Amino acid sequence: MKTVAFCTLGCKVNQYETEVMEELFKKQGYDIKSFNEISDVYVINTCSVTNTGDKKSRQMINRAKKKNPNAIIAVAGCYSQVSPEEVKKIPGVNVIIGNTHKEHIVSLVEKAQKDQQNIIIEDIGKKKEYTEMEVSTHREKTRAYIKIEDGCNSFCSYCIIPYARGRVRSRDIRNILSEVDKLIQEGFSEFILTGIHIASYGLDMEGISLIDVIEEIAKKDGVERIRLGSIEPRILTEEFVKRMADTNKVCNHFHISLQSGCDETLKRMNRKYLTKDYKMSVEYLRKYFDNPAIATDIMVGFPGETEEEFRASLEFMKEINFADAHVFSYSRRKGTVADRMENQVAENVKDIRNKEMSNTVKHLKKSYLDMHKGKELQVLFEQRTKEGFFEGTSSEYIKVYVKTDIDLTGEYKTVVVNDNDGEVVFATIKE
Repeated sequence: MKTVAFCTLGCKVNQYETEVMEELFKKQGYDIKSFNEISDVYVINTCSVTNTGDKKSRQMINRAKKKNPNAIIAVAGCYSQVSPEEVKKIPGVNVIIGNTHKEHIVSLVEKAQKDQQNIIIEDIGKKKEYTEMEVSTHREKTRAYIKIEDGCNSFCSYCIIPYARGRVRSRDIRNILSEVDKLIQEGFSEFILTGIHIASYGLDMEGISLIDVIEEIAKKDGVERIRLGSIEPRILTEEFVKRMADTNKVCNHFHISLQSGCDETLKRMNRKYLTKDYKMSVEYLRKYFDNPAIATDIMVGFPGETEEEFRASLEFMKEINFADAHVFSYSRRKGTVADRMENQVAENVKDIRNKEMSNTVKHLKKSYLDMHKGKELQVLFEQRTKEGFFEGTSSEYIKVYVKTDIDLTGEYKTVVVNDNDGEVVFATIKE
């Protein structure tokens, strides 16, 4: 039997698209192997959000070639989209497709087995239609990702993604709902809406937006939870938040992109909001949802970030009182406006700020978890982890461990929180 192995770098969208490609290969009789095993074909779905992503992508390509020098190597994703000439120079690469033609991956690989290097890189900025790809099942048997859009029109000064993914292209809502129906039949009950910039869903269409997608999915029997990927504060108007709450199915967890808690920094980043706008969005969420988990991404060391600006960002994090945050240091990305900015922050200063911000986030997360001691949570159980424990996820995206010998996979249970270790909570199933 022919074999294929996958390596996925980067975001949830890439992970979704890898699962699509896996299904396409399976339909053509391929056996899926681990990337660490010898395989006839290796597909590397690359990331290019940072220069580190580029480097990691090259490492994975070289690793595949060492594992099997005779294998067909296909490179897809953001790195090959933005830097196809770099990928072309890597010895042993047979197929280069960027972020288009992933739906044709099998035929392109089989063509490369007969011919020489097969390269198809389109100008993704001119692409206007969403490329339809769907997953009929997921490795994770409880929660399903649904890709609803591709591309981004924001052009933040530090970000390469609009060049790697193109402009916003929204998926036809009928196809979204059809995929949800199929996954309900497979036994899934929690649906995570994902995309490159889901807040922009419908910008390229008339009379439809993200809230319409949420409401239509919520109407379906079998849908217990709808979870949103990263969203922008600009769409979280009071009407939008109220409509979400009225479905009674949207999870009590919102990852709202921040990047900086200082207005001057936000302006240089070309973000489309100020801290007052962000704060108002959070107030609406806290008005209509019960103690929601507000999470975010926060960058330190952006070009020109002074000590005063960093302090303002740090204080804003405390003011919002986040439940969790992903802290990262600014990384120069060739081809972006920020890469050409003056006053680049020294690496040692970034490290110091990252450490302080991370410590703040650690305390904020612990406080949020402490708040739930003795309280009830609704948990969807997923898998057995440590001996004697079963792991699940609450509506608030809190990891919950329960000691039990029973297989709870795919079941919803009410639990009472006993304690936490700063990362996960330990609970007892309510009798």
